[in-house]
Amino acid sequence: MFQEIIIPIIYLLSAVFFILGLKQLSHPRTAFKGNTTAAIGMLMAIIGTVIKTEIVSYDLIIIGLIVGGAVGVVFAKRVEMTSMPQLVALFNGFGGLSSLLVATAEVYKGSLPATFTLSTISLSILIGSITFSGSLVAFAKLQGLMRGSPLAFKGTQIFNGLLILAVIVMTVFSILNPDQLFDYFLWIIIFSLVIGYYFVVPIGGADMPVVIALLNSFSGLAAAATGFVIQNDALIISGALVGASGIILTNIMCKGMNRTIWNVLFVGIKVSTSTAEGVQKTAKSYEPEDTVVIFENAKQVIIVPGYGMAVAQAQHMCHELEKILEEKSVTVKYAIHPVAGRMPGHMNVLLAEANVAYDKLYDLDQINPEFEQTDVALVIGANDVVNPAARHDKSSPIYGMPILDVDKSQTVFVLKRSMNFGYAGIDNELFYKDNTIMIFGDAKDTVSRLVAELK
Repeated sequence: MFQEIIIPIIYLLSAVFFILGLKQLSHPRTAFKGNTTAAIGMLMAIIGTVIKTEIVSYDLIIIGLIVGGAVGVVFAKRVEMTSMPQLVALFNGFGGLSSLLVATAEVYKGSLPATFTLSTISLSILIGSITFSGSLVAFAKLQGLMRGSPLAFKGTQIFNGLLILAVIVMTVFSILNPDQLFDYFLWIIIFSLVIGYYFVVPIGGADMPVVIALLNSFSGLAAAATGFVIQNDALIISGALVGASGIILTNIMCKGMNRTIWNVLFVGIKVSTSTAEGVQKTAKSYEPEDTVVIFENAKQVIIVPGYGMAVAQAQHMCHELEKILEEKSVTVKYAIHPVAGRMPGHMNVLLAEANVAYDKLYDLDQINPEFEQTDVALVIGANDVVNPAARHDKSSPIYGMPILDVDKSQTVFVLKRSMNFGYAGIDNELFYKDNTIMIFGDAKDTVSRLVAELK
C-alpha cells in the first residue's frame, strides 16, 4: 500500500523537476541550474524505480550505477570541447541502445506479451535501433572515421521505406504466430539497425547539427515507448519531454538554414560544381601585426566564431582579445549563428568554457542590425553562415539561408587557414569584397599575435 502511494508521488515530483530543468536550460544564465535540476529529477525517478518490489537484483543495479557513473565522469573530464558533438552523438546512441535492450528483454521474459505490448515493443526496438546505429554513423562522420560528405546509392529512401514496411509486417506476424515470436523480433532488430545506418549515411556534414538534434529527439521517443512497455510513468514523461524538446530544437536548426526537415533528411545541400569563366577575383591578405591600428581605432568589434575556432581551440585567446580591446574602451560582442559549429549551441559551449560573459553573446536577429554601425567584424573559422550569396544569388545552394550580415561592417577580418570552401562546397563572396581582409594561418596563433601587438 505504501509503494502504491509513494512511487507515483516520486514520479510526479521527478516530472516537475524535468520540466523546470528544461525551462532553465533555455537560457545560458540558468543552464547550469537547469542541469542540476534535471539531474535531481532523474535521481528521484531512479529512487522511485528502485524501491519497486519487482526488482530482482539490487547488486546488478549498483554495478550498473558504478560502471555508468565512472564512464560518464571519464568522458566529461577527458573529452575536449571540440569533440563535444561526437560525445553528444554517442550519448544519443546509448539512449537508443538502452531502449533497444529493455524492449528486447521483454520479448525474452518467457510470458507472451499482449497485442498492444508487442506493438509497443516493436516501436521501441525500431526507434531505439535507428537512434543507436544512426548515432554511431553521426559519431563516425564527426570524428573523421567516415567521409563527411553524403554517401548514398540511388533509391536509398525507397530501400529504407521497404525496411520499415518489413518491420511492420514482422510485427503483425509475431502477433499472429506467437510460437515464432523470437525469430520475428530478431529480424525486426536487424532491419531497424540497417534503417538507422542508411538514415544518416546520406546526410552531409553541414547538416550534422540538425541530425544530432533529431537523434536526440528519437532517443526520447524510444524511451517513452519503452516506458509503455515496462509501464514506467517516469520513463514515459521524461522520454516525451526529450522527444518534444528535440523536435523543437530540430525545427530551430532548420529555420536557421532556411530549410525543411524533409530537405535536410532526403534532399541535402546541392553542391555547385560550376565556376564562372573569365572572372578574376582577388582577396586582400594582411599579417596580424598589420591590423593593430584598425582595432585600436575601432569603437565596436563583433567577433563571429565558427567551427574553425573550435578546431584551433582559439576561444580562450578570443576572450583575451576581448579583454584587451575593452581596456582600450572598445565595445566587443559575439555573433552566434544558430547552425555555427557541429551541434546546436556548439559556439555557446566553447565560449562559456573560455568564461566569455553570456550577455556578450547575441543571436542572429539581435546582432544583424548592428553590423552597419560596427567598425570591425572578426570572422574566425566561419564560412557559409557569412556568405552574402545567400541573400541574392538564386542559383546558390544556400540561397535564402539567414546569414550574419558581417559584410555591412566597415572592415571585415576573416581568419582562415586557406581559401577552401565551406560545407556547402561553394566560394564565399565575402572574401573578395573591398572591405574584407583575409588573415591566413592557425586561428589561435593569429589571435595570439594580435593580442601581443595590442598589449
